[in-house]
Amino acid sequence: MRKIVLLCAAGMSTSLLVTNMQKAAAEIGYETDIAAHPLSEAHLYCGDADIILLGPQVRFELPKIQKQFPDKKIESIEMRAYGMMDGKAVIDHVKKVMGD
Repeated sequence: MRKIVLLCAAGMSTSLLVTNMQKAAAEIGYETDIAAHPLSEAHLYCGDADIILLGPQVRFELPKIQKQFPDKKIESIEMRAYGMMDGKAVIDHVKKVMGD
């Protein structure tokens, strides 16, 4: 089971992407726990994450989050995948990064 945390400006805009990611993961039998939260609450939700994904609108915060969680895989969600709410593309990226 992979715990995936998405961070965005308010935690709202990624909810549809989370749903699409959950569907894509279920279709291929990839066990996940996926949630979206505001960047300001990263300290509350990222400690036990396997991977942290930043929405394109907060990608400039990548160095700050890397410093806060140096032992975590941290990536920015590709803008096209985010804009199209392409859950499959994001899950495929997670699997690649995690070596799954």
